[in-house]
Parts: sequence; C-alpha cells; structure tokens
Amino acid sequence: MPPHRAGGAAGGGDSSAFFAATLVLWAVSVGFEIGVRGRRELAPVAAGFAFFQAANAAVRASVSRDPLFVNTAVSLLHSSLTSASVIFVLVNQWRDKGLENMFEHEELFGGSWIGAYSALCFSCGYFAYDQLDMLRYRLYSGWIPGILMHHLILLICFTLALYRNVTINYLILSLVCELHSIFLHVRKVRRMAGFRDFNRKVVKLEWVLNWTTFVTARVICHILITYKLITDAHKFGKGIELPLALLGMAGMNLLNIFLGLDLFKAFARERNQQRHQD
Repeated sequence: MPPHRAGGAAGGGDSSAFFAATLVLWAVSVGFEIGVRGRRELAPVAAGFAFFQAANAAVRASVSRDPLFVNTAVSLLHSSLTSASVIFVLVNQWRDKGLENMFEHEELFGGSWIGAYSALCFSCGYFAYDQLDMLRYRLYSGWIPGILMHHLILLICFTLALYRNVTINYLILSLVCELHSIFLHVRKVRRMAGFRDFNRKVVKLEWVLNWTTFVTARVICHILITYKLITDAHKFGKGIELPLALLGMAGMNLLNIFLGLDLFKAFARERNQQRHQD
C-alpha cells in the first residue's frame, strides 16, 4: 500500500465526511451479509478489523502514543502477515497444480485457491480498520486524499469480489505488492524511532530491498495483471467484473508511478545528506 500522509488539510472536513459515510455504509453492508444473510465465510473480514484494532491498542499502550507511528507499525504487521499468507497460497497452489495451470482465466476468475478467500477477507478487514484510523487521527492530506481514495477503491473491489466469489485469485496476486510495503514501513518506522543515521550498510541493504521489491512485487506484478486482464478481456462476461478490475489496476499502476517518484526523492535526499556528513 502507498505511504500515509500526516495531517489533514484545512479543507479536508467535507471529504473526510464523505469517506466516513462510505465506511459506515460498507460496515452496514458487511454486517448485513454476515448477520442477516448468514454469510459466515465473510467472518474473517470482521476478525481482520478486530485484530488490527487490537494491535493498534497494544502498540499505543506499550510503545508509543504517536498516531502516525502506531498506524505505520500496524501497517508493517499487516504487510508482513499478508505477504506470508500470499506466499503460502501461491506456493501451495504451485505444488498442487503447477505454474502452467495456475494462471488460466478460469482459475483466476472463477477459482479460489486454498486459503485465498480467507486471506482476502482478513486483508479487507485491515483496510477498513486503516481507513477508520486515518480518519480518526487525520493521517492524510489534500482535498481528495489519495490514501483514503486508495482504501475506498480497494474496499469496493475486495468486498464485491468476496460477495460474488469471483476474481479472488486475481486479487491475491495484486497483494504480492505487500512484499514491497514491508520495506516501506520498515524504513518509516526506523526513521520515526530516531535511527536516521543508522548503520550505513544496513541502510544500503534496506534501499536495495526497497527498490528490488518495488520493481518486481509492485510495478512488474501489477503490469502483468493488467496485461492478463486485457488479453483475456474476451473471456469475461458482460458483468461489471472486467471494467471494475481494469479501473482498479489503472489506479494501482498510477499510484505506483507517484510512489516511485516519492521513493526516488527520498533516496536522493538521504544520499545528499550522507555526502554532506562525509
């Protein structure tokens, strides 16, 4: 996920009300599906929300009360758990069916790999928690905050896919980018903890891993998913799944460009600071 921005804009009240309203509507919808329609398979959504809310409270009570630090630490936990679960799902499927059958349209669109549905539910619960936490502590900026819009799009895409039980495996592949998010959050937590002049070899390794996973797990992965959607477009029906998937991936690819620019600026700034220190 993209890095969080601290501090709401002066005119952010109206937009925050919109995002808060959409979050309430989402919660009512999920609650109705689970409680009234008996969709017990969606219970991990609520479990994910509760788990990360509890993690937030634990970090706040034992480490720091700074809202941005707490939020980033919990985001690091989510990235780590999600990356581990996605790797488990992919490796398990690879051993079971082989690479040649994993990426067939029928498998990606209508199938659900072992553990994929629950992992997607759990991650969906995290994005709802994170949206609430950022709204509560105003950890965003701008008239239309990009991070809040990013989470809203993900909640819509994930929730509709879970309701209809389609494109589950496509969405699991999109979460490979959480591998890169680990190093984004590690860097941010390190600097917020006061280790800005940490061991240079460790910092260099951190940047190598940051750039490597950014290119492979985020940029290349999302481009390949977009390419697969376009080449298999004729295999989709007339429903909303293809337009929504293409819109979602277009947004992700656009965010990757902005994220890459932010990474380059941060890398150049740190390199210049080291040169001045020398």
